[in-house]
Amino acid sequence: MTAHEMEVIVALDTDSLAAEEDILRELRVDIRHYKVGLRLFTAHGCRAIELVHRNGGDVFLDLKLHDIPQTVAHTVHEAQKLGVFALSVHLSGGLDMLRAAADVHPRPKLWGVAVLTSLSDADVKVLHPRLAVHQLTLRLAALAKHARLDGIICSGREVPLLREALGPDACFICPGIRQAGREAHDQKRIITPADAARLGVRYAVIGRPITHAEKVKKAAQGILEDIRNAGAG
Repeated sequence: MTAHEMEVIVALDTDSLAAEEDILRELRVDIRHYKVGLRLFTAHGCRAIELVHRNGGDVFLDLKLHDIPQTVAHTVHEAQKLGVFALSVHLSGGLDMLRAAADVHPRPKLWGVAVLTSLSDADVKVLHPRLAVHQLTLRLAALAKHARLDGIICSGREVPLLREALGPDACFICPGIRQAGREAHDQKRIITPADAARLGVRYAVIGRPITHAEKVKKAAQGILEDIRNAGAG
């Protein structure tokens, strides 16, 4: 994968449909993909998804499903009815859960969450005393491969290790993307948009650096320019 192929997914982390629509109107020329996560979906449900579709965008429904296999499979089926292009599940839900989700047809793309980018080695060791983040990520990514999921959600810092283990065709979706010198907020394992592009990340999930910017469109265009420059370098 070349750097210019990376696309940005803008995270609509708001509880207001009016705020969502303002962002969509600002970005509709530059951005195609949008994340509807727990906050917005809990507040407004299907209306949040329909609003993205009315503005010409595609929805990544980021609910991080983690439940018994049957419940997750039924949820994947319902998400397909909503017309979303991708849906997230927690890889820590186990192989049976992941296979049940993947066996739903037709279905959205399924992206497995490895280790949240807000977690550090110290956080992981509370539950897995003998594992560092990269070790746990490798184990979870192996489950994703066995279950035939369509992509892995992880920090860009783990991409080189995972690509070596999973092969050149592995698809990575990375949050925790910040331009150099910008505030990290609650993200702990971050990389820049340019670095993500050079690593072959397929989708960069970016929220506050765009949606909380004084000029939303300008912020998005600046990040897209960083990505283009990485491809030209």
